[in-house]
Amino acid sequence: MKKVLTLIAAATLSFSAWADTLTVGASNVPHAEILEQAKPILAKQGIDLEIRPFQDYILPNTALASRDIDANYFQHIPYLNSVLKDHADVSAGAIHIEPIGIYSKKYKSLKDLPEGGKVIMRDAVAEEGRILSIFEKEGVIKLKPGVDKVSARISDVVENPKKLQFLPNVEGSLLPQMYNNDEGDAVVINANYAIDAGLDPVKDPIAVESGENNPYANIITVHKGDEKKKDIVALVDVLHSKEIQDWIRTKYKGAVIPVNN
Repeated sequence: MKKVLTLIAAATLSFSAWADTLTVGASNVPHAEILEQAKPILAKQGIDLEIRPFQDYILPNTALASRDIDANYFQHIPYLNSVLKDHADVSAGAIHIEPIGIYSKKYKSLKDLPEGGKVIMRDAVAEEGRILSIFEKEGVIKLKPGVDKVSARISDVVENPKKLQFLPNVEGSLLPQMYNNDEGDAVVINANYAIDAGLDPVKDPIAVESGENNPYANIITVHKGDEKKKDIVALVDVLHSKEIQDWIRTKYKGAVIPVNN
């Protein structure tokens, strides 16, 4: 028995010495779930993937800045640029898109929203243009001619016949609860929070952004220069693999769309 235990301990030490540990901070859904699928594939390459879950959009960048983690996976480039103006963090690869949705328990479409209707939004400047573009596409508002849709702000709305009130003052994780409480006339919810709350981001919204030519792909974020490290390159390659992309399509049924760039 002692000999068996000695062999197990030796094997464990041998694996520890052989395997590189890569620590990635991620939102619970879908990011951590996707990383869990990549974990056994990376293990075969000698990389021990440690997934550190985060519940908010602040701490993953803080942890990366202090090098408590090697990378994070929860944000898109417009958000990264908006929260870290002179940052030294870059994308090692875009992995998936989560089309954002607008939900309402009272109305069937954006055109049905009442005059003076309240639209509850996440407190992220980087999301404003993204959300307003949906309203413009549906013919409810018009943005200033020539304005960059990614950087557009509520102040860029030049036509708003319904006098809708856009209220960007709610932390993202609270939005599903506000929708379930029937607060406001419409609530804008990111797909990851919708999925986590048991909502269907494809069927439940009254309007959803298009996944085509979408600049809001969620990325693997690393310190500049680290994007070329062997373990980071391996992680991105696995996440871009057909096996993982097929799993994303099957698991999320359009609520999460894999990309490969």
